Amino acid sequence: MPDPRGESTRAVHTPPLASFDQTPLALPVHRATTYAFDTAQAYADVLADTADGYCYARIDSPTADAFAAAVAALEGAGLDDEVVGQPFASGMAAITTVLMALTGAGRHVVAPLRVYGGTYGLLVHQLARFGVETSFVDTTDLDAVRAAVRPETALVYAETIANPTLTVADLPGLSAVAREAGVPFVVDSTFASPVVCRPLEHGADVVVHSATKYLGGHSDATGGVAVGAPELLTRVRRARVDLGGQLGPDEAFLLHRGLATLPLRVAQQCRTALAVAQALESHPAVQSVDHPGLAAHASNALARKLFDGGRYGGVVTVTPRGGREAGMALCDRLRLVAVATSLGGTHSVASHVASTTHRQLDDAGLAAAGIDPGAVRVSIGLEDADDLLADLTQALGAR
Repeated sequence: MPDPRGESTRAVHTPPLASFDQTPLALPVHRATTYAFDTAQAYADVLADTADGYCYARIDSPTADAFAAAVAALEGAGLDDEVVGQPFASGMAAITTVLMALTGAGRHVVAPLRVYGGTYGLLVHQLARFGVETSFVDTTDLDAVRAAVRPETALVYAETIANPTLTVADLPGLSAVAREAGVPFVVDSTFASPVVCRPLEHGADVVVHSATKYLGGHSDATGGVAVGAPELLTRVRRARVDLGGQLGPDEAFLLHRGLATLPLRVAQQCRTALAVAQALESHPAVQSVDHPGLAAHASNALARKLFDGGRYGGVVTVTPRGGREAGMALCDRLRLVAVATSLGGTHSVASHVASTTHRQLDDAGLAAAGIDPGAVRVSIGLEDADDLLADLTQALGAR
């Protein structure tokens, strides 16, 4: 039947996508930013959250929602209660939004001395400007955490595996302190992933990830995610909508695709990391090696209790003898391991901690956090353990 509409109208208003009942084996990518409604009231209902649907991709997106729901399913697999997720454009967007949703002017946060540098900068340089105060304490000392809690405390914050000391958080103990105070317990579990540990099973209320790392796993997509109970995540979603840190559909597709191989990748990375850490412990040029799987590591017993059997994470922190200069020299001599940012990907990468991830800290701040100026963080990829060990050994032995 002839179409009486003009040429330009026909080009814009093409036939609608055919509906079908089959289930695709790959996540569809919904790039549309705008969705149409049959009535003005239907539009208003979706915006008011009184009806399901999509109107604008900055608010919600089917592909991003699917990724967040998948992570929530992984993190909440052992729980009877519902766990939901919210997607973000980066891990820092997730952390920022969660903290802004759960704090406010005049409120207070208890955070670890060994917190990630980006989180430290957010708390000290940004949220402090809006009247949020932070106490940085040794979260391995539960009495110190309890003593730091005030009437105005809004939340207790921790990292499952600290960056770069790889100190393991006493999740049940910290959760108990937060419950006593009547405040949420928020955990950054980026270094663990749900393959190593699921903090919600140990009392956390909200778990955040930089999905750029292990969840995506291929160094080709930036994103973040927060998961937890619906009542708290509703507050987080409202803050995300206001702040605008939504995850894009193409990144959501890539991050979702990474989840399918997450258990395989992380299990191998954990095995290789432990082998490398054990081998480097006795190297004469090494001052110390940090990895929770090492019997000598202060967190080994706790890691055995909280982590899935035999998995202690894929990061090894190597501190050569000689301080800051020795750490940078170690990086410079690597041949197989790339000197690069981030972690959790297929390629092994190394970074000199004091000049990169924790550049926000001066020497006093590094010392307070238990970080040697020469420390080098090595994220183990999927290469063979012998090849990685040979590269690290030659880099250490060349000086």
